[in-house]
Amino acid sequence: MADRKVHYESAFEAYLRERGIPYVAVDEARKAMFASARLKSFDFVVYSPRGANLLVDIKGRQFRGKGGRPARSFQTWATEQDVADLLQWQQVFGEGFRAVFMFVFWIDPPLTPEPGMFEHRDRWYLFLGVELAEYQEHMRRRSARWETVALPQADFKMLARPIESWL
Repeated sequence: MADRKVHYESAFEAYLRERGIPYVAVDEARKAMFASARLKSFDFVVYSPRGANLLVDIKGRQFRGKGGRPARSFQTWATEQDVADLLQWQQVFGEGFRAVFMFVFWIDPPLTPEPGMFEHRDRWYLFLGVELAEYQEHMRRRSARWETVALPQADFKMLARPIESWL
């Protein structure tokens, strides 16, 4: 397993390894090979035995409310550049590959671990993916200044799928 400093990516990689799911982590050395492409790299190529292989861009988000109360909504934002670059990567890889934003939510702390949650290094995570094409179709501008977009909560709840359904 790569020495990942970003705990969201580390948790996702641990999940794949624990279940024996084949993948390639796109580490800094591989990113350097594509440096001339001027595209932000994604994080993992995940090989799915049941469908298209996945080009996964991890979006780590902490899911916590204020004052100790549980959060009421999922943060689903990405930069406009993330969307454009991941689309280009999907075109580079071509048929048989599907680009996915994998929202990795750190549930801090879970009141009760629920099905689909994964524990890694004493933290609980929930992995929910949205296919890039669907994300693009439903995204709305979040901030012009920061050039970010997001999914409305109702759309996210309709489109997001647990990691298990992708594999």
